[in-house]
Amino acid sequence: MDSFRKRLDEITSKHSRLCLGIDPSESELIEWDLPDSAAGAREYGLRCVDAAAGRIGIIKPQVGFFERFGSAGILALEQILDEARAAGLYVISDAKRGDIGSTMLGYAQAWFGDDSPLRSDALTVSGYLGPDSLEGMLEYASDVQGGLFVLCATSNPEARQLQTARVGNKTVARLVLDAAQRAPEKNLGLVVGATQELADFGLESIAQADCQVPILAPGFGAQGAKLSEIPAKFGASSHRVIASMSRGLTSQGPDMLKESIERAKAEL
Repeated sequence: MDSFRKRLDEITSKHSRLCLGIDPSESELIEWDLPDSAAGAREYGLRCVDAAAGRIGIIKPQVGFFERFGSAGILALEQILDEARAAGLYVISDAKRGDIGSTMLGYAQAWFGDDSPLRSDALTVSGYLGPDSLEGMLEYASDVQGGLFVLCATSNPEARQLQTARVGNKTVARLVLDAAQRAPEKNLGLVVGATQELADFGLESIAQADCQVPILAPGFGAQGAKLSEIPAKFGASSHRVIASMSRGLTSQGPDMLKESIERAKAEL
């Protein structure tokens, strides 16, 4: 088994398939009585890391909520990632990068470079510049036992037109699934929104048989999907699902976050 999948299997077996999304939006920071600033985002993220450590194994910081503060926000993210690594947490940075050639190599060096302060275990990426555009980054990530989660059937309504479009007898989403399944050493995972119906995207095979690749599934909690629905929705691939929750865990504030995590774990 490749190291990417093996590491994920080990951490979900030891802790939980629950992933804490770290999304310091303006509204979240206000709810937590924190300033809408890089300092507030840093404090928010560090509190999330503290609550996650020892309870679950995976966090997913949303990079855009840090980038909005410029260099100070990136520094805050770097500090949060450093604390997460020290706590033994597996970090999926949600940046949705996608480009070609030397530009994609630059992203690879930023997120998987040995000495990069943004070093992560996995990264969300877009393959809509062509599946081959991911090969360089995938190779770079694999060298450090990392992996990529490629957008497949995302939870935003406006994605449907593109992702359900057909090339021959297959949807675009199904072509993404096929690419992930045949990727060298299977260091690709999928992003599949928990609020979507697999059949609408031509992905019913995920439920019918073990898809053999990790599935990052956002949309639980505030977006409407329920953790208890995972077996019914994902069927034979349910054990591959990493259930990502953000506001569903954080909306009651920092004092309740640990308790919210424990309650969500009990539902899985």
